[in-house]
Amino acid sequence: MSLDYLAKRLALFVCIILTGASLNFFLPRLSGQDPIRQRLMEQTLSGSSLQAGVQDLVETYNRKFGLDRPLLLQYADYIADTLRFDLGYSIANYPTRVSALIGDALPWTIGLLSVSTLLAFSAGSLLGALIGWDGSPRWLRAMLPCFFIFSAVPFFLLGLMLLHFFAFRNEWLPLFGAYTSGTVPSWSLGFVADVLRHAILPAAAIVLAGIGQWALGMRGMMVTLRGEDFMMMARAKGLTNRRIFFRYALRNALLPQTTKLALALGHIVSGAVLVEIVFGYPGVGTLLLHSIQLFDYFVVQGIVLTIVVAIATAMLVIELLYPLLDPRTQTS
Repeated sequence: MSLDYLAKRLALFVCIILTGASLNFFLPRLSGQDPIRQRLMEQTLSGSSLQAGVQDLVETYNRKFGLDRPLLLQYADYIADTLRFDLGYSIANYPTRVSALIGDALPWTIGLLSVSTLLAFSAGSLLGALIGWDGSPRWLRAMLPCFFIFSAVPFFLLGLMLLHFFAFRNEWLPLFGAYTSGTVPSWSLGFVADVLRHAILPAAAIVLAGIGQWALGMRGMMVTLRGEDFMMMARAKGLTNRRIFFRYALRNALLPQTTKLALALGHIVSGAVLVEIVFGYPGVGTLLLHSIQLFDYFVVQGIVLTIVVAIATAMLVIELLYPLLDPRTQTS
C-alpha cells in the first residue's frame, strides 16, 4: 500500500467527518426549534410546578447550554468540543453528559449487532455462494425460496414473531431487556449467561433477516462470475472444482459483499433501532428514540455524530483492506 493511497484515504476520512459534523450542527438549527423551551413547556403541560417563570428558566438554561451566543461562536465551540470528544450535557438528564449516556448504551448495541451482522454475513455469503455454484447439491438450491422470504421480512417484524412464539406463548426465553430486572451488572459467569440468554431472540431476528439478503447478493455475484473469462481459463487448465470455487469465484464475489459489510458495520449504531425497541434492549437505538421524544437536543446530536464517525471509520477500514483483497483497487 503506497503512502499516496493512504494519504488520500485519510484526507477523505477527515473531510467526511468534518462535513458530517457541520451538517449535524447547522441542520437542526435551521428548523427554528427551541429545544429548551420545548422541553420546559412539555413539563408545564404535564402539570409540573414550572408553570410560572418559564421565560426566565429558558434564558437561564440557554446561557447554561450556550444557546444564547451567536451561531458562528456556537459552531466554533462545537467543533473544538468535538475534537476533545466533549458532546455536552443532556437537557433531559442534566447534569449527565451526553458521552456518558452514549457510552452506557453503545456496548449493548455493538455487542448485539456486530456479532449478529458477522454471523449473518458469514453464513449468508457461504450459503449464497454454494447455491450459485454449478456443483452444489440440489437440496441446497431448494433453500433459495426460504432466503427470498427471510430477506423480505423486516428485522422488527421477525422479532415480534419470535417474541410471540418463544417468549410469550412458551416462555422459553425472556420477553424484554438485556438482563433480568433487578440484577446488578457484573463480570460474573451468571450475569454473562443471563445477558446471552436475553440476546438470543434479538440476535436471531437480525441473523435470520440478514442471512437472506447476504445469500441473495452472493448468489447473484456467483452466477455472474461463472461466465467470466478467468473462470473459463481456470477450467481449461484442469484445476479442481474446489480450487476454482475458493480461489477464483469466492474471492472475487466477496469484493462487493465486503463493501456492503463495511456499510452494515458502520450502521451498527443505528441499524436495528426497532429491534432494540421491540425487545426493550438498552442500546443506542432505544436511547435515540427516548431522546427524540424528550427533545433532548444534544443527545440526538451526539448520536448522529457517532453514527457519522462509525460509518466513516468502517469505510476507511475497508478502503485500506481492499488492496489486500484486490491489488487493482489501489490504482484508483
